[in-house]
Amino acid sequence: MKGLKDKVALVTGAASGIGLAIAKRLAEEGMAVGILDINGDAAASAAAEIRAAGGRADAEACDITSPEAVKAAVASIEAKLGPTWALVNNAGWDTPMPFLKTTPDFWEKIIAINYFGPLNMTHAVASGMAQRGGGRIIFIASDAGRVGSSGEVVYSGCKGATIAFAKAFAREVARKNVLLNCVCPGPTNTPAMDAFVGTGDEGQKIRDAMVRGVPLGRIGEPDDYPGLVAFLASDDASFMTGQTISVSGGLTMHG
Repeated sequence: MKGLKDKVALVTGAASGIGLAIAKRLAEEGMAVGILDINGDAAASAAAEIRAAGGRADAEACDITSPEAVKAAVASIEAKLGPTWALVNNAGWDTPMPFLKTTPDFWEKIIAINYFGPLNMTHAVASGMAQRGGGRIIFIASDAGRVGSSGEVVYSGCKGATIAFAKAFAREVARKNVLLNCVCPGPTNTPAMDAFVGTGDEGQKIRDAMVRGVPLGRIGEPDDYPGLVAFLASDDASFMTGQTISVSGGLTMHG
């Protein structure tokens, strides 16, 4: 991709799953990658894996629900790697449960991670991007935020809010060449999916039902998304902002 070499990317939730796949791809494109994850040991291991493959990476443990922790982690990574060109807001969390069985404590945790977390990260890096006259912010949202998902009601609301936030903020900073776009994965084979659907026969039944709903006949894999993220971070996407793109094997088809 054009314009990525030697620039800096920050990826949240990058110690495993989709986030790790994105971090590896951006490193392969020549970017220096900051790995941010609440699991500091796993983040350090991910950064070491990228360095062993010849890339540049550093890691920080970071709780994205804390504005103070986010500011400290961003400052630490930027002091080591340089100013952030691309932020990938990937980290997220949910547990399937009918809404009427949930409680306010549960809502608050989901909102803190899936909505306030990306807001905290965006606020921490966007000022620098605007001052420097360029940057890319990419949200790993979800088709749950576009069409809704039963058993993920509050999560769906957060992802819908994230999509709307990205569009609105994209308008505010467009003249500063700071571009914001959303990538919406469909169901994906990750550790988070394992925790979501469970294991054993019941978990397999849920997976099988997901596969039946996807025209391409499978659920996603982490490597299905990094190419699009790299594109959106690159000069090839310099005329795209405020867009929401589904990558779901045809599960959702938006005009």
